[in-house]
Amino acid sequence: MRNREIAELFYEAADILEYQQVEWKPRAYRKAAQMIENHGEDIEKIYSREGKAGLTEIPGIGESIADHIAEYLETGKVEKFEKLKEKAPSGTPELMEIRGLGSKKIKKLSDTLDVKTLSDLKDAIRAHRLRRLEGFGEKSEENLAKAIEQYEKSHARIALGKALPLADEIISALKSRCESRTSKVDLSKIIYTGSLRRLKETIGDIDILAEAEKEEALKVMDCFVSLPDVEQVILKGSTKSSVILREGTVIDLRVVPPESYGAALQYFTGSKEHNIELRNVAIKNGYKLSEYGLYLKGSDKQIAGSSEEEIYERLGLAYIPPELRENRGEIKAAARNTLPKLVEAGDLRGDLHMHTEYSEGKDTLKTMIEKAEALGYEYIAVTDHSRSQKVANGMEVEELKVQWKEIDKLSKNFKIKILKGSEVDILKDGSLDYPDEILKKLDVVVGAVHSGFAFPEKRMTERIVTALENEYLDILAHPSGRLLGKREAYAVNFEKVFEVAAENGKIMEINSQPSRLDLNDELILRAKTFGLKFCISTDSHAVSDLTYMRYGLGQARRGWLEKEDVVNTYPYSRLKQVFKKMNI
Repeated sequence: MRNREIAELFYEAADILEYQQVEWKPRAYRKAAQMIENHGEDIEKIYSREGKAGLTEIPGIGESIADHIAEYLETGKVEKFEKLKEKAPSGTPELMEIRGLGSKKIKKLSDTLDVKTLSDLKDAIRAHRLRRLEGFGEKSEENLAKAIEQYEKSHARIALGKALPLADEIISALKSRCESRTSKVDLSKIIYTGSLRRLKETIGDIDILAEAEKEEALKVMDCFVSLPDVEQVILKGSTKSSVILREGTVIDLRVVPPESYGAALQYFTGSKEHNIELRNVAIKNGYKLSEYGLYLKGSDKQIAGSSEEEIYERLGLAYIPPELRENRGEIKAAARNTLPKLVEAGDLRGDLHMHTEYSEGKDTLKTMIEKAEALGYEYIAVTDHSRSQKVANGMEVEELKVQWKEIDKLSKNFKIKILKGSEVDILKDGSLDYPDEILKKLDVVVGAVHSGFAFPEKRMTERIVTALENEYLDILAHPSGRLLGKREAYAVNFEKVFEVAAENGKIMEINSQPSRLDLNDELILRAKTFGLKFCISTDSHAVSDLTYMRYGLGQARRGWLEKEDVVNTYPYSRLKQVFKKMNI
């Protein structure tokens, strides 16, 4: 279905026309965009069946607008709109979204201060140039600065670790409100979609999809826009509503009937590239695929639509898990029935990277063990920082030995196996932070780079390769060193790192900390081609962090990993064969 992209086309044209101070057309275009966006039937399907006459039956769409829609559907563009874009600064649509900044003010800023983009506007505000303009003043500057902050906050990429719990919370609150005595709407089918469902490391807006009959849809929307955390209602319709939460996140909710739920779920999960390829498969098989269902070409007869599984099945494909839908070969694999059987949460038997009060953790060793056992784990590795990490209370050798004694004592009171480990610094020359006599006594050595991030690629590669050639190192922790939104990955030749790691039987960590998610999916895919094994670890610094495993698991699944690829899915008896120096 192309309703959304056509609506966006008219919204953009309206913004540009307002900038040019055209009187009535912006209102007409916005009204048409809203009607198209909220229309219950595929615009392209209407045009295919009834031509322009069918389009004009939609409220708010006259002959002129119908001509534009037809032109776009036939050619992929509207010539008039293309010419409009040439006459307005490229940043106009974005500036139009800033509260308190209408078309006349944008034109004045452009003509007098050469403000063409949001970046230009921010610079002008910082330099206090607006307050000298007639119609603005100091207060206008302050208000616009706040409006820009709100806009950027609502349009910023959101880390998976924030977005996923927030989406869960909103869905839970919405279900509760809808299923209350006053509303009595059953929301048994409701889920987040988009890049969040594909478990990408960062997302834009949070998209939610719910199933309800048409007569119940408005009740669902009433519940949604009245949620306690909603600060602003951007749009409220019978099929789509959008709100901004108090903390700035934009949430979009779509409600579809049961017969279209699976088709809509597939469509809005994406990715765009996956959907395009899937539509091509449909066309080759004589079908037409939209967010409303799978149809015989040239017919209104729906072949599938109530579930994703039946859509993929009708197209001759195995079901493709959401995490794989990036057009990276998954459709061809589904056609050959060679998709991987992805690792699942229930496969994981332990966590091989966590911290306690002995270094920079917030909870005691006993507390961490209790929580891990409550999660059903068969084993854990306690891996506090080594001595060079002064800022993280890195442990001297004698402190490490004290911890070993406590582990021995606690092990008698728990069924879970407690491995003696350490997150050992990889020093600048590639050597490890403890002497060999200590390293060989550790069950698990997790090596990590914590300094010298600006090293040239050649030096960083040599440093990590040297560490990987150390017989006592078992796992390379957070291998790229990145912190999402804060620190880029260091320069390193990963082809060489993976090659040497494979030669020496080392394990690549997938660090589940939401600020890391390291390795990312692309590096996991590359590493897997070298035959490497992985572990999914939480790098926990408190008992609450142990639940972060879901984020690392998501990256592993995006990287096409199966149970056999991940060593912490192995039973303890097999894990001992992986870490041969384990002595318990």
